[in-house]
Amino acid sequence: MVKRAFDFISSLVGLILVSPVLVILAILIKREDGGPVFYRGVRVGRFGKPFRIFKFRTMVVNAEKMGGPSTADDDPRITKIGKFMRKLKLDELP
Repeated sequence: MVKRAFDFISSLVGLILVSPVLVILAILIKREDGGPVFYRGVRVGRFGKPFRIFKFRTMVVNAEKMGGPSTADDDPRITKIGKFMRKLKLDELP
């Protein structure tokens, strides 16, 4: 019970401390092209079991329809804020 309370309080404090960064990133993504802030996709995990990912969007809307599944650093589908976020791995925060 004590460990559960510690985990909950630690997570809450961490979320409060990181939330200003998350809000700023969301505003920058939305302001760049007006599309959705988050990207939701399906990946294949252990033993071939699919799972859903949830992360900040770093590419243009409908990028998967415009090109292949993998991207290079100079891919034109990556937004300006997306390049910055990928460099610092900020897109993985959610």
